[in-house]
Amino acid sequence: MRSKIFLVVAFALAVTGCAGRKTHDLLNTTTVTVPASDIAATHEIFVATTRKKATKDPRQVFDGDRSPTTGFASVEVTVPKTHQVGAIERVRGSANSNPAKDFTATEVEFYEGAPQFAKAVGADIAMRGDRALVFVHGFNNGFDDGIYRLTQIAHDTKYSGTPVLFSWASSGKTTGYIYDKESANAARDDLEETLRMLAKTKAKSIDIIAHSMGTWVTMEALRQLAITGDRDLSDKLGYVILASPDIDVDVFKKQMIRYGKPDKPFAILLSGDDRALRLSSLISGDKPRVGDYGDAADLASYGVSVVDLSKTKGGDRLNHAKFADNPFLVQLLGDRLRAPAGLASDEVDPARPIDNLGQGIGKAVGSVAEIVITTPFKVLTIATGG
Repeated sequence: MRSKIFLVVAFALAVTGCAGRKTHDLLNTTTVTVPASDIAATHEIFVATTRKKATKDPRQVFDGDRSPTTGFASVEVTVPKTHQVGAIERVRGSANSNPAKDFTATEVEFYEGAPQFAKAVGADIAMRGDRALVFVHGFNNGFDDGIYRLTQIAHDTKYSGTPVLFSWASSGKTTGYIYDKESANAARDDLEETLRMLAKTKAKSIDIIAHSMGTWVTMEALRQLAITGDRDLSDKLGYVILASPDIDVDVFKKQMIRYGKPDKPFAILLSGDDRALRLSSLISGDKPRVGDYGDAADLASYGVSVVDLSKTKGGDRLNHAKFADNPFLVQLLGDRLRAPAGLASDEVDPARPIDNLGQGIGKAVGSVAEIVITTPFKVLTIATGG
């Protein structure tokens, strides 16, 4: 047993290249002023989190410890003019970021409780066009990682609605897989309540993008909503996108049976070369994860669209975040998200809305690689010389 644990830890360090300490500072210790012309945009990210406030290092804002209650905040983040689509330009370590070159958190506001937060986020949703995008991050993410990733997604996709980060208490360490799994379990009710809160605002569409272990939290929350008879959030649920799902395939099938076949666009983005999920599979008794499962038709039979991105390029050697760091996929997400889920596309039979996202992805990345989109109704392969 000890030898297997050693193997898992060694593999984790090998695939991440993180043998050294990675800090999770979000705020600068000093103010760095740059000309306004160096800033592409400023984004306000609303936050619901099961993390505790960081007391040892306030620069982290929230740390990896679990809070018994949901906390609420908002963070303003600037994006540099030099930003490249798919990238997160940032300083690692404790050095201060330069807004002219890096994503920079400039201001944090804490809310006393759910009513105050609901009022603030509701006002922003009403102002921005009655839509909200909820992002649920994955394993080995600090609070800063989630903030910057959602900022990048909102910016690169040109999402016009309100971005909301659901940040569960990941330890932000490669060796914290089991802790993270339990933190994900503990956060299910909090995500469910956050989604219900958003549904009580003037939002007409609540889109969800979940990544890695965050897909587990998401599926559990959706399952719980289904059990209560409100699986579509009073018809406000929009797109559901599960990217690189770190869920046991058999468990996912049971979740989908309880949830039922989706009425709204529901897509799984998987990749056979996802090295992070190899680690997860190893820890989980060599059982396949949804995010690198080889039988797309099996998954599609549960009413979802399955998009195989194995032959597209990722932004790093893990190939675990292609949905956000591949510029073409990011452009597609923008195209899809700009159209409300109920009007996702006129390119397919409107009676079959869950085809829309998958076929849109095919058209977006078909010029660069070969992908296979499997839906409950058809299999579409797009191949070019890219």
